[in-house]
Amino acid sequence: MKKINLVLGIHNHQPVGNFDFVFEEAYQKAYLPFLKVHEKHSKIKLAQHYTGILFEWLDKHHPDFVSRLVKLVKKGRIEMMTGGYYEPILTSITDEDKVGQIKKLTGYVKKKTGFNPTGAWLAERVWEPQLPKPFVDAGIQYTVIDDAHFKYAGLQENDLFGYYLTEHNGALLKIFPISEKLRYSMPFRPVEETFDYLRSLATEDGQRLVVFADDGEKFGVWPGTFEQCYKEGWLDSFFTMLEENLDWINLITFEQALQQLQPLGRVYLPTASYREMMEWALPVPAIEKLEIFEEWLEENHAAPENKVFVRGGFWRNFLAKYSESNNLHKRMLYSTNRFKKLTINKEPVNEDIRDHLYAAQCNCPYWHGVFGGLYLPHLRNAIYLNLIRADVKMDELERSKNEQKAGWLDSETFDFDADGSDEVIIKSDQMNLFMSPRFGGSLFELDYKPKSLNVLDTMTRRKEGYHHKLTKVNEKNKQSNGVTSIHDIVLSKEEGLEKYLNYDWYRRSSLLDHFLHAGTSLEYFAKANYGEQGDFVDQPYQYKILKKADSLNVQLERKGHVWVDSRFVPIQVKKTVGIKPQSGKIDINYTITNMDNQPADLWFGTEFAFSLLAGDAPDRFYSVPKVELKDRKLASTGSVKDVRQIFLTDEWMGIKINLQVNKKAVFWRFPVETISMSEEGFERVYQCSVVMPNWKFILEPGGKFRVHLMQEIRLL
Repeated sequence: MKKINLVLGIHNHQPVGNFDFVFEEAYQKAYLPFLKVHEKHSKIKLAQHYTGILFEWLDKHHPDFVSRLVKLVKKGRIEMMTGGYYEPILTSITDEDKVGQIKKLTGYVKKKTGFNPTGAWLAERVWEPQLPKPFVDAGIQYTVIDDAHFKYAGLQENDLFGYYLTEHNGALLKIFPISEKLRYSMPFRPVEETFDYLRSLATEDGQRLVVFADDGEKFGVWPGTFEQCYKEGWLDSFFTMLEENLDWINLITFEQALQQLQPLGRVYLPTASYREMMEWALPVPAIEKLEIFEEWLEENHAAPENKVFVRGGFWRNFLAKYSESNNLHKRMLYSTNRFKKLTINKEPVNEDIRDHLYAAQCNCPYWHGVFGGLYLPHLRNAIYLNLIRADVKMDELERSKNEQKAGWLDSETFDFDADGSDEVIIKSDQMNLFMSPRFGGSLFELDYKPKSLNVLDTMTRRKEGYHHKLTKVNEKNKQSNGVTSIHDIVLSKEEGLEKYLNYDWYRRSSLLDHFLHAGTSLEYFAKANYGEQGDFVDQPYQYKILKKADSLNVQLERKGHVWVDSRFVPIQVKKTVGIKPQSGKIDINYTITNMDNQPADLWFGTEFAFSLLAGDAPDRFYSVPKVELKDRKLASTGSVKDVRQIFLTDEWMGIKINLQVNKKAVFWRFPVETISMSEEGFERVYQCSVVMPNWKFILEPGGKFRVHLMQEIRLL
């Protein structure tokens, strides 16, 4: 009788910072029902991987689930896997942290289940050739990777029914190819199709091995799969049929496969992730060209044998594609390196700091594809929250008790974001300000330490490769049969989303200096579809740091130009940004000088962005003294004339932001909302509120316009 070996692996994960109700829904729809079905089938064995953040949540909220899981482990029906505790993209963190994250989860799994895992789940299957060494250093014998990775190395389909050896500088690791065929058919196709496929692969010697390993959430959380897997009984039917065919299917775990089967050989894999991830990492024009070429392959019946040679990009290019992703990453490295210096200097090692840094390495908000990822403010917020908490604890280690009591100031200047130009960081006991002289002298990160909040954690509105599909929302799903894979489904959570497809030509941040065309309206400015008359917004400023006894200031200056009628008038903008210890205030002084020999009629505004997570929540709102706002939600759009002050209050967070000017201004306000993809389809996401005080004035030759602004964050 022809036989085949089969390994089943399930990976379960929820991001750091995800809403508790999302954890609970995933538990009720996927984790618990899957376990219940598994319990019913005594002959079914498989591998399970739970990330540390999810395992902790399960242990806290559903300890009975963990007890039931442990029983299956002790019966030999579940092989536990390890990995990075907080599911980091391993290639994006230091080798020391790679090993530390894996050992942390290994220890936790062993403590909770009694099982000492030797296999690791590779987050998002992002592979780079140097990974074997940290894996081995962490005590790992094997990992699982998409079969496409092996095909990129030149192997053919028939070469992939087993496992291989790879190494880096002598560190030897076993690697299993995951079957894309099974990954796309389970649980989306009828159960019989999987067994027909397995039977077609069976051999007389029974030495072939097929691996299915994929997200546990696809068994209940992905659209339509709860009904498919449990109400219609797909999973129960699959396990039943599997038990009925164990005479020719040898169902084993990964560790058993290593014991029973010999490796197929040695292979060196190129950098890769799963196929969709590599496509998402490409710039939008390249995505569009790739899609056209793939369609051409399909139309010409050339896809099956040639598609493997068509690859997308490289995971690290998300850091080039999205400045916000790069900022998260470099911010994480900045704090990680700071902690490393503390430990080198033999300061007391604070494990809370290390854990906050590990949590800040959770991969989900560092990239974007069919899942919301980077576009989800609450996931980004969780990363910054952990980084700022780590910073505060490191402040306590570095600063004397007198400094902590009286407050302190500090500054750094270096190429923070690896763009070839220096950034300026000014710090106090209350705040961190990250500034980019190269890009408009802008403020791109503002950490308020008492609440561990980056007030500037927002997103720039960009064209995404899937935006053109908004017009096809209904067409594709009408043509689909049964449950559709999340990679293929096209849904929309709201009608008319295409009207919100606005694209910014500059990065959203604060202290952006605008000179507006006389015909500019708030509506068109909010859409980034207006006449910018100056060359200041995204252009370089000269800078210097001024330290005083009680303040720290950054002075920024640019000699640029502004179109006035048909003249390109030379204009100088000077702005000084200052902070003091024990204060949440930022003092900003502008001086705008007409360097021409003719008068200049100018309309100037400075843009501020405030990211407070929820635009429509009733406990987050605007207020203006002596002015009644018709709509005070943070997602509202409006203009208030002849005022000196506006407040943004976040009662949930417990903070109030005051933006004040010494000359009456027109205050514009509007939300920045993005259209992105999530598991449930296209969605509109509130990213931040933009507030821009602006003034119209005429400057005579050599004339100056001066204005003082003050931004203050304080606790309620």
